[in-house]
Formats: sequence, structure tokens, C-alpha cells
Amino acid sequence: MNGHFDLQIPNVSHRKRLLNIFSGSVGNLVEYFDWAIYAAFALYFAPAFFPEGDQTAQLLNNAAVFAVGFIFRPLGSWWLGRLADRKGRKSALVLSVSLMCFGSLITACTPGYAVIGGWAPALLLFARMLQGFSIGGEYGSSATYLSEMATSNRRGYYSSFQYFTIVMGQLLALGLLMLLQKFLLSSDELHEWGWRIPFIVGGVLAVIAVGLRRSMAETTAFVEHHTYSSRHANLRELLNYPKEIFTVVALTAGGTVSYYTFTVYMQKFLVNTTGFSKDDATVICAIALLVFMLIQPLFGLLSDFVGRRFMLIAFGVCATVFTVPILSLLSQPQSIESALVWYICALLIISGYSSVNAIVKAELFPVHIRALGVGFPYAVTVVLFGGTAEYLALWLKSFGHPEWFAFYVSGCAALSLIVSLTMKEPMVISELNRSQDFL
Repeated sequence: MNGHFDLQIPNVSHRKRLLNIFSGSVGNLVEYFDWAIYAAFALYFAPAFFPEGDQTAQLLNNAAVFAVGFIFRPLGSWWLGRLADRKGRKSALVLSVSLMCFGSLITACTPGYAVIGGWAPALLLFARMLQGFSIGGEYGSSATYLSEMATSNRRGYYSSFQYFTIVMGQLLALGLLMLLQKFLLSSDELHEWGWRIPFIVGGVLAVIAVGLRRSMAETTAFVEHHTYSSRHANLRELLNYPKEIFTVVALTAGGTVSYYTFTVYMQKFLVNTTGFSKDDATVICAIALLVFMLIQPLFGLLSDFVGRRFMLIAFGVCATVFTVPILSLLSQPQSIESALVWYICALLIISGYSSVNAIVKAELFPVHIRALGVGFPYAVTVVLFGGTAEYLALWLKSFGHPEWFAFYVSGCAALSLIVSLTMKEPMVISELNRSQDFL
């Protein structure tokens, strides 16, 4: 027995299993809600943290802080991934949501630049660093926990709740913004103090999520491994799995570019390119994202019957072939109903990736390196491809060639398709089904 661990292998009942999955999923929701409110309320809190100047300069400073948070995601995925593989999935998930809580509460409680000067943007930067670190570690640890906690015949279904809660977090952030804007506060009140409300809400929800996660059981796979083995996760060990790393990177490149294009960037696209008002674009995006969220478990369940590879190939083919036509159609002036239909079609295609991406990656790696193997290559790829998608789209548009971006998205999807066609069915070769070699 490993002398560093004195753990009992949990006998998890069906009810307890569902409660554990719920607790893990709720924590994921809170993390992405806290992450999303920064972007949603940027217009209102940017003037409070930066010296007086024009709005563009304030937003640029704010965007720079947002980018720093993105850069810290790989660092968080590395450190918290190692923690999840060494000390337990539960430990990493509790720490992850705790850091997100601190980041939100620091932002909510920090006085403005007029009161404490340069300390205001410095504290905002620190808070965003914490949140970037936190959300970087959340993905790998959460995907691993949900995959290991799920029953073997419903892993696709249960792990699909990761993206379900990611999108729900975005929708709740958007919903809270609309609620405050239209019903509770004036524009002046939002600028003066109302922008602090969502960060307080996020911090309080994170405290609740910490409590739920502290009550979770550790996964049997982790406990068994550390009962009989002393193998530990680190980047050197991860390099022993080059094929698996490349698979994660290639699948993520196509999936994350498509996801960021049709979620994060789409609202701006509908305003800047199609010509919708901001309010109409917000309504279109909210309805489409709600549909996208609801179909994640359905697609995840489908993968349990038809296989993960089928879902990934379907995504790869459809995204490669139809991304350019859909973006071209969405760029034309049209009714809200028409734009909504095409937008939902795009999100249906992306669901072939988003609903199974967590379980596919978890099935690639053995238990001792799983959280790090899932999270670190993913985080680096998201920064390089997902984090730059919107900037690249706007940059190409500024040169008068917005259609080039559509071909870029299609090309990234083609890379994912090639890997999907050449890989073996993850359900068949799944490391989740294998007994760990405890040498």
C-alpha cells in the first residue's frame, strides 16, 4: 500500500453517485458563471478601475486584464491537474472553486481607482489571475471526476453535463445582466455600484459550491490507484503519451475554434456584420445557447449507443463542410427567426464535439495521469486557438476579408476530422475500463 495515502475505497450507491455528479456539475456551473460575468459587465466596471479617459482606452485596459486571466489557464491546468492526480480529484475541485470565489469577492470589494489609485487595477489583475488559474484547472479535474464517477454504460451522458453547465453559467451571467439592466437598476446605478452585485452573487454561489464539493466522495479509480501504486503525475510523465496529447490538441483545436466562433464571437458578429441591434443579437444568442445547453445530455446519451467516434466524425464532417455556408448565410441581412435557425444549426453541429469531448479525452489516459493529460494540452490549445478566434475574425474583417475566417474555422474542423477518422473507438480502448498496471 502507498504509505502516503490512507484511503478507503468508496462503495458509491446510485443515489450518492448522482449527488456527487450534481455537486461536481454545480461547481463547474459556478466557475463559468464567475468567469463570464467579467466580460458581461466590463462596460460598467472598467471606468472604476482605470484612470479617467475615453471608453475605448478603459475597455482596452480591461481586455488586457481579461487576457492575462486567459494566459494563466495553462498554469492552473498544470498545477491543479497534478494535484488531482496526486491528492485526489475532490481536492483539486474544492481548491479550484475556492480560488474562483476569492477572485470574485476581491473584484466585488476592491475600491475604485479614485479611492486607492494604482492598487485598484493591480487587485483586479490579481483577482483575474486567480480566476484564470482556477478555471484552467477546472476542466481537466471536472472531466476526470465526472467520467470516473459515471457508470460505465452512461459515461457519455453524465460527462456531457460539463458543457451543459459551462453554457448555463454563460446564460446565467447574461440573464443577470439583463435583469439588472431592464428591471432593477438604472444605467447610472450600474456604473456606480450595481456592477459589484454579480461578483458578490458569484462569490456567494462559489461558497455554496465549495460546501457541496467538500461532501463529494472521491472516485473509486483514484482511490484504488493510490492504494496500490506510487506513480505520480508530472509533465515528464505526460510526455510518455505523445499520441494521446496530439489527439487532445487536434480535437480541441477544431472544437474550441468552432465553439468560440459560435458562442463568444457570435453576438458581435450579428451586430457588426449582419446588422442586428445589440438587443436583438442578445436575444438570438440567448435562445440559441439555451437550445445548445439542453441538447448536450441528449447528444451525450446518444454517444453511449453509437460511439464517441461517430459523434466526432459527424462534427468534423459537418463543421468542415457547412461552417463557411452557415457563416455566409448569417452575414446577410435577415429576420431574427431566420438567423436563429441558422445559428441553432451551427450549434447542433458543434454539439457532436462538445457533448463528448470530456469523456473522449478522459478515456485516453490512465488514472495516474488522467487529470493532467486531459487538462493541460486542452488549456494550451484553448489559449492558442479559442482565445485568439475572436481577435483573428475581427482582424481579417478589418482587412476586408471576413470570409477568410470562415475557411480558417473549417480548416481547424478538418484537422479534428482527420484525427477522428484515424483514431480507434474510445469506448472500446477506454483506459477507464482497464485495470491499472500498478508496477
